[in-house]
Amino acid sequence: MIVFGVAGWSGSGKTTLIEKLIPEFSARALRVSVIKHAHHGFDLDRPGKDSWRHREAGAARVLMLSGERWVLMNELRGEPEPGLDEQLRLLEPSDVVLVEGFKAAPVPKIEVWRAASGKEPLWPDNPNVVAVATADAIDCPHPVLPLDDAAAIVNFILEHPSRR
Repeated sequence: MIVFGVAGWSGSGKTTLIEKLIPEFSARALRVSVIKHAHHGFDLDRPGKDSWRHREAGAARVLMLSGERWVLMNELRGEPEPGLDEQLRLLEPSDVVLVEGFKAAPVPKIEVWRAASGKEPLWPDNPNVVAVATADAIDCPHPVLPLDDAAAIVNFILEHPSRR
């Protein structure tokens, strides 16, 4: 399984880049999964729906399925957030897992950076950044990838020696 992160400041275009990478990997007959780490709470459920009511009643896990998809919701109820390795085990068998967030996780990362953000790049302080995807000129010791060229970025990921 290839595990590669996409890192950057909020609003830098991480999600947009991942949206472009997924079909590029899929066109190469690779099964792609994504882990998105949120720093804030989120809910896939709506109050009043059956699954919401089951969780509110105290269920630790609720599995919902249909003929089109399934989802497993797990309530932590005060327990620590599971680590990246545990989450990766849940995504087997995937060929490629793209990780958005988890800036400190020890997986190779492509940083999405835009000068217009006014923020400093992450790569000087993050040893896991192995390349920068940008449309801006940048003086960087890492490979600089064209932000609008998903095929080039996928090639970089597939050929990178530190891919997990």
